[in-house]
Amino acid sequence: MNFNGISKLISLYKAHCHTQFSSPSVSSISNPKKNWAHPSNSTTMAMAFKMATTGMWVTDECKNSFMEMKWKKVHRYIVFKIDEKSRLVTVDKVGGPGESYDDLAASLPTDDCRYAVFDFDFVTVDNCRKSKIFFIAWSPTASRIRAKMLYATSKDGLRRVLDGIHYEVQATDPTEMGIDVIKDKAN
Repeated sequence: MNFNGISKLISLYKAHCHTQFSSPSVSSISNPKKNWAHPSNSTTMAMAFKMATTGMWVTDECKNSFMEMKWKKVHRYIVFKIDEKSRLVTVDKVGGPGESYDDLAASLPTDDCRYAVFDFDFVTVDNCRKSKIFFIAWSPTASRIRAKMLYATSKDGLRRVLDGIHYEVQATDPTEMGIDVIKDKAN
């Protein structure tokens, strides 16, 4: 995308900033350039602006799964991955409500990057039950440089779609995202 394309995205975004952000379905983004011919398609424009720097798209499944985790508590964690061929951020794995943080850590590959969100339930010193959602940017040292760059540049766009994240953890090995790190940030 050249400079004129980015400035067009910014002007379209500003013109439609009052619209609610939601991610387009995969079928509605099969031809992104076609969607730009119709300024009335504000959802697609807003989403494209969010991920304009990398050209990545976030599927409806990502946002819907996150909302189910946040409001209905049907998931403990969600792992997201980028499909480089289709330029889509998709759901890679979903952990049920009975799964633990160790299950999330075990589901992350040792040689490829991923994003994850984890719903951490805990009890405060005042004996109050609380829940905080953590965003984890997993970029192991064994992953490809291209993947590290792609995930690093797409992270903010995905975070904006996932409204309600409390804390972020960036990790290159399991010790940087241990449960003790999560507990320290939550308290």
